[in-house]
Amino acid sequence: MPDPLLTRLSPATTPRAVALVLHGGAVRSHRPVDGRSASWQRARVLQRAMAPRLHAEGVAVWLLRFRVRGWNDPASPSPVADARWALDRVREEVDVPVALVGHSMGARTAVRVSDSPAVRGVVGLAPWLPDGEPVRQLAGRRLVLGHGRGDRITSFALSRAYAERARAVARSAAFRDMGDVGHYLLRDSGRWNAFTVDSVLEVLEL
Repeated sequence: MPDPLLTRLSPATTPRAVALVLHGGAVRSHRPVDGRSASWQRARVLQRAMAPRLHAEGVAVWLLRFRVRGWNDPASPSPVADARWALDRVREEVDVPVALVGHSMGARTAVRVSDSPAVRGVVGLAPWLPDGEPVRQLAGRRLVLGHGRGDRITSFALSRAYAERARAVARSAAFRDMGDVGHYLLRDSGRWNAFTVDSVLEVLEL
């Protein structure tokens, strides 16, 4: 099994924060993620689109490539360990606040690891947040979720319900209806990109 991989896009000066991007995946799959993975490639496009505006604010944009494609074991999800590994790398290399940006399975991973001390909050894009997904780890963090009503892969209604439940513990929790768009951030990509950058800056209070 390959190790997790970080792709770093950094501003010209020492970063004052990091946006850590987590890509999507599958409910179950032990297939390795490589550079041909569509989920990772979509996240790479998002990373590059975010970088210019965030670099202007001193924010580095890092992209994590998970080892395998699936969530897999509910008791010990595969991407959660990888995300905690990436957060350890942020602490060791730059030790700055972090905004987690997750698409689909990556958003579920992001909320699971949001209890890390460096994390200021989570930006979830078309998130996979099943009924009963815990919110307690978001205590004191900011949460921003965006979901399209045309999504046939993950649930718009469950994302909105998750944001409502998170308000009981989070510093703030917002839900944005992205309109009649689907799951893969392809339709109206410019608006997705702008929403993501604005939300990262909101989470980091920049």
